[in-house]
Amino acid sequence: MDIALVHGNFHGAWCWDLLRPELERLGHRVFAMDLPISDPSCGAAEYAQVVDDAIPPDSVPLLVGHSMGGLVVPLVAARRPVRRLVFLAAFLPVPGMSANEQRSAEPIDGRVPLTTAEWTDLGDNVWMVGPNTAGELFYHDVPPEVARWATERLRAQAYGVLDEKSPLTAWPAVESRSIVCRDDRAINPLWVRTVARDRLNTRAIGIDGGHSPFLTRPAELAAILDSMT
Repeated sequence: MDIALVHGNFHGAWCWDLLRPELERLGHRVFAMDLPISDPSCGAAEYAQVVDDAIPPDSVPLLVGHSMGGLVVPLVAARRPVRRLVFLAAFLPVPGMSANEQRSAEPIDGRVPLTTAEWTDLGDNVWMVGPNTAGELFYHDVPPEVARWATERLRAQAYGVLDEKSPLTAWPAVESRSIVCRDDRAINPLWVRTVARDRLNTRAIGIDGGHSPFLTRPAELAAILDSMT
């Protein structure tokens, strides 16, 4: 089975480096790509085009979206065949709403208050997150050496993708699954479970730990994804 992995805010294809070999060991062909997240002219539609271009035309993959990647994967499914969608601690877009409008209306954000606020405005609504805030949000349970490796690779994020009205006009007719990280500090685990039930008509599968199980539990995450193929 082919599996395509779509990263979230501030990240890149590198974030799947520990998960990829575990999936390949299970016999899967894996595709990952760098979304143009630092380009303020790009939104979810442009991200979806990059994902589509990274997947061979004859592939019908399991399509996994992590975090912000959840805004992208339904758009990919609307333009090409996919086997099913998997939302990994991810946003679920609502047609006609922006992600930030959803965040104001629904308890999407993590429930653990941050003790740091390291955000750098690079201009044009492009932002960078500092290492301590990234550690609190994304890597609080990641081994220190792996967290350092990841933090060094973080990329600036253009926030237009969160401000724009979702270009999704209707939910694609594709089966969807959900994975909830039980100790997630970036996305509210209770919200993930609720929308999985109410919007995807499925039960979110739980995995221990925080927002980055591809760094903390790659073998366990690979087994969960393998069970969804």
